[in-house]
Amino acid sequence: MESVMQTTPRAKGEAISKDPDEWTTGDEPMTPSQASYLKTLCEQAGDDRGYAEDLSKAEASKRIDALRTELKL
Repeated sequence: MESVMQTTPRAKGEAISKDPDEWTTGDEPMTPSQASYLKTLCEQAGDDRGYAEDLSKAEASKRIDALRTELKL
């Protein structure tokens, strides 16, 4: 008998994500894409302290999420 997996519909753009602190690559330096997006969000939020060149992938992700929430994006 063939089994069929049922999935719950998600809103457009909604992704299944893991806590950044649990990422196996979370301690690696943030990606160029993260750096660019974080800079843009910091500028939009008027936050000149939210960006740092030495952020990890996990820390950058958490800051991006916080700024997106603050900016209601």
